[in-house]
Amino acid sequence: QVQLVESGGGTVQAGGSLRLSCAASGHPVSTLTMAWFRQAPGKERDFVASLRWNGNPDYADSVKGRFTISKDNAKNTLYLQMTNLKLEDTAVYFCATTALGALRSPVYANWGQGTQVTVSS
Repeated sequence: QVQLVESGGGTVQAGGSLRLSCAASGHPVSTLTMAWFRQAPGKERDFVASLRWNGNPDYADSVKGRFTISKDNAKNTLYLQMTNLKLEDTAVYFCATTALGALRSPVYANWGQGTQVTVSS
C-alpha cells in the first residue's frame, strides 16, 4: 500500500503559477508510474498528467506546454509545476499511483486526499 499526501494548492490569479507536491510513503517513487488528476465541482475526475516509472511523461491537451510533471526520488515526491494558470484549471488536484487500467483513466489503487487549486480573474 502506498500512501500519498498532496500539498501546494491555493488561490492564484490567472496567468500565475503554482507547484503541487505529492509525498509518497510505503514505496519508492523511482519504481512507480504516477499521475495527476483533477476534479471540478459537478464534473468528472479528469486526467492531467502521468509520469511512467522510466521517466516518460504524458499530458492532457488542455495543459500541454503549461504544466510539467516530475519526480524527486531522494524526497520520494511527485510534483506538478503549473504555469500560465487559467480559470478553467480551478479544481481539486489528486495524485495517484498503481493504475488498474489505462493511465489516463481515473482507476487507480492509491489516491491522495487532494489539494484545492483556485484560479481567480
